[in-house]
Amino acid sequence: MPYQQLIECALADTIGEGGLSATSLARLLEAAAPVLAKLAAAGADGSLAFLTAPRLSDDLKACGEISRSFRDTCAEVLVLGTGGSSLGGQSLAALAERGVGPAAGTPRLRFLDNVDPDSFEALLERLDFAETGVLAVSKSGGTAETLAQLLVILPRLEAALGRDGVARRLVVITEPGSGTLGALADAYGCVRLPHDPELGGRFSVFSAVGALPAMIAGLDAEAFRAGACEVLDASLGAATAGDAPPALGAAIAVGLAQDRRVTQNVLMTYVDRLATFGLWHRQLWAESLGKDGLGLTPIDARGATDQHSQLQLYLAGPQDKLFTIVSLETAGLGPRIELVEPARADSAGLMYLGGRSLGDLLDAMARATADTLARNGRPVRQFRLRELGEYQLGALMMHFMLETVIAAGLLGVNPFDQPAVEEGKRLARDYLQAAAGSDEAAS
Repeated sequence: MPYQQLIECALADTIGEGGLSATSLARLLEAAAPVLAKLAAAGADGSLAFLTAPRLSDDLKACGEISRSFRDTCAEVLVLGTGGSSLGGQSLAALAERGVGPAAGTPRLRFLDNVDPDSFEALLERLDFAETGVLAVSKSGGTAETLAQLLVILPRLEAALGRDGVARRLVVITEPGSGTLGALADAYGCVRLPHDPELGGRFSVFSAVGALPAMIAGLDAEAFRAGACEVLDASLGAATAGDAPPALGAAIAVGLAQDRRVTQNVLMTYVDRLATFGLWHRQLWAESLGKDGLGLTPIDARGATDQHSQLQLYLAGPQDKLFTIVSLETAGLGPRIELVEPARADSAGLMYLGGRSLGDLLDAMARATADTLARNGRPVRQFRLRELGEYQLGALMMHFMLETVIAAGLLGVNPFDQPAVEEGKRLARDYLQAAAGSDEAAS
C-alpha cells in the first residue's frame, strides 16, 4: 500500500482505558464485513459511482485538451465552485503549488469557493481577463454561489475577449440536461463536461471535477486514479474486514464513539501540501455522517504549527477525541541548520539543532506528538508515507472515502445525502426572493 496505517495506539491494550478494547474492535469488524461485501458488489456491478470513477479513462482525453489550451493561453484560471466542487481540486493543486505558486509553465489556479464581496472585488480589480480562463463546477447546475460568481465574471470576460473568446475560455462541469449552468454554457457555446448525476460532490474528486484542475496544474491524473484503484482492489478484495485498512479505521472511529464517548475526529497532517486535504476530509466526514444525532465532529489541524496551540487542549482538555496523524518521511530532507557561533549556541541550548535538517525537526515533532498523545491515554493512529505525489494522494483520498462510507454503515446512516444542507440552501433562496420583492415594492 502507498501508506502505512498504524493503529496500536488507538487500542486499550496499548494506551489503557482511553483506547478501544480488542473485544469491541472484533465486534465492529464483524459488523463491517457485510458493509464491505456490499461495497465490493457495488464496485463489481458499477452501482456506486465513486467506486467506478477512478477506473475511467475516456474523460482524460477531453481534460487533457482543455488543460493544454488553458496552459497555452492563460496566466490565471479561476475555478468556481463550493464544497465538493472545489476542495478536491484544491487538494490536488496543492501538490503542484507547494505553497509558493504554480509550477513553471502553468497558470495560477485560483479556487473561488466563497462569495465574500470584499475579497471577490479585490480579485476582480487585479485580474487581466484577457489572460484568464474560467472553470465553473456545479453538479446540479443551480448552486447559487457558483452562478453568482459566474454572472459577475462573464461580462468582464466578454469585454476582454468578445463573445467568441468566452467560448474558448469558459468550461463548465455539470449534470447533463438543461440546468442553469449548462444553459449559460450553451448560450456561449462553451465546452461542457458531464458530471455524473449519481456522484455526490464530496465523492467527485476522481472524476473530471478533480482531474481537470490537476491537469491544468501539470499533474498526472492517471497516477492519481491509479493510487485510488490500488486501495480499492486491496480493500474490496480483502479476505476479512480486518485486512481492509479503511474498514479497520471505520471500526476504530465508531467503536471509540460508542464505547469511549469520543465525539471528535482530529486529522493532523505534518505536510503543508496536505493542508487542503484536511479541509476536504472535514467536509467528507461531516456531511456524510452527521445525521440522526450521530457522527463525530471532524477537526483539521496542521503540524507542527498546532502543537503550539491545539495540543494543549488535546492533552489536558476533554478526553473525547480520536487523533489521526499523517506524516511523511522527512528525516534528512530540506536545508541544514548551521550554528555559526557554536560557543554561544551551546550556552543558549541550541546544540541539538546543529547540523540537523528542517525535515529532521518536522519528523521529530510528528513522532513526539503521536507518542505524547498515546502516553496520555489519547487514542491515536498514524498514517506514514514514504513519499507524496499524485499516486499516494489518490490512495489516501480513496482510503478516507471508503472509511467514511463503512463508518456510515456501522452507524446506520446514509452517507450520500445531506438533508440539513439542502434546507439551508432553500432558506437562502427564500431570503433573496423576499429581498427582491421588497425592492420591487419600494420602487
